[in-house]
Amino acid sequence: MKKILLLGAGRSASVLIDYLVSNAAAEKWQVTIGDVTVDHLAPEVREHEQVSVFPFDVHDLAQRETCIVEADVVISMLPAAFHPLVAETCLSQNRHLVTASYVPPEIKAMDEEAKEKGLTFIMECGLDPGIDHMSAIKIIHHIKAQGGTVTSFKSFTGGLVAPESDNNPWHYKFTWNPRNVVLAGQGTAKFIQNGTYKYIPYHHLFNRTETFLVDGFGYFDGYANRDSLGYRKLYGLDNIPTMLRGTLRRAGYCQAWHVLVQLGLTDDSYSLEGSDRMTYRELVESLLPAKTQEKNLRERVAKYIGLNPEADELRLVEWTGLFDELPIDLEKATPAQALEKLLTQKWKLSPGDKDMIVMLHQFEYELNGQRKSLTSSLVVIGEDEVKTAMAKTVGLPIGIATKLLLQGKLRQTGVVVPLQAELYEPVLEELEQYGVKFKEREG
Repeated sequence: MKKILLLGAGRSASVLIDYLVSNAAAEKWQVTIGDVTVDHLAPEVREHEQVSVFPFDVHDLAQRETCIVEADVVISMLPAAFHPLVAETCLSQNRHLVTASYVPPEIKAMDEEAKEKGLTFIMECGLDPGIDHMSAIKIIHHIKAQGGTVTSFKSFTGGLVAPESDNNPWHYKFTWNPRNVVLAGQGTAKFIQNGTYKYIPYHHLFNRTETFLVDGFGYFDGYANRDSLGYRKLYGLDNIPTMLRGTLRRAGYCQAWHVLVQLGLTDDSYSLEGSDRMTYRELVESLLPAKTQEKNLRERVAKYIGLNPEADELRLVEWTGLFDELPIDLEKATPAQALEKLLTQKWKLSPGDKDMIVMLHQFEYELNGQRKSLTSSLVVIGEDEVKTAMAKTVGLPIGIATKLLLQGKLRQTGVVVPLQAELYEPVLEELEQYGVKFKEREG
């Protein structure tokens, strides 16, 4: 019997757990699940004869070694910062690893030793990164196989709220780690456009958006991710004139978020004095110049940012409660932490709410002397606030890749990103059985 160790059982792991449990009998798996607490797991999971659960502390080296050495493959759904610890132990205990997160330098440095030991560390095998890689490289390989040359590639993904659950003016609710959303885009975005390198500093990022139409679901705004340039080599597009990867939001979100950035509310670099006794209104006041002739806070913010007081983006900011006498009630909070706490309350998925994943690839290419274009789009709607589209599109690729690894169908060793046909073809094929299917349109 093959043994799978899943570390991390938060909300993003719900569909993955279902997949592992439902396949355990047929695949002859023993599934062990470890997390800080496992009380939230459903009785049918905890009581399954091929499943065991236990409290897990990632910082406990002895526990890491003991549980990892007993597994054939380890799946890490822990926060990304802990993956190097898990990978280090997998390497020392000669165990395979699967995660959804980007390859950090610490794990990239393990590549040669993993190859020497015949180990496979599958990284970036969730949604974004993950499904984005697999779906894009499949098209790129197809274009190249016909003798074509890709001249432009734009790829955008958004974790959003489904239309039937969209009941706030931001058209957004949290389906992923709120902290990651609040800190999104910090740094400088880098990409190439028409052969020219382009850079967008963070304080301008959300004011430099592009609008896209997704058939059946309307318009979305896209902003650039931090670094699109590194993906040229990864995708075999070293000389491509245009390459841009980014994030999708509904119209209005980016413009309002730009206000928060300009105010300094997404800053995570310093702590506020007396934040446990401060209100959100006082926080905003503390980020503005001395009071001017404008009578109310909204007008002062408008003048500081350079907006009309009646601007839509200020209406969205006011809706959050930032202008109200609401207590922050956090000790030594950074502005970003204070903002995260407020938005977590305002953007929470309510019982019965559904989320939505939207992914959009746009290709331009030359084939037989002709210029062509292709759009590939994916929309996935969640079942409810637990079995979300986010959990589905992150968890299922990980589960399928783990199955392929245990079946001996993956030959590549070392640190692997799913850009090989032996991995992306069966993963994408099985995803379609779960409704994760792209629509392609030429022209």
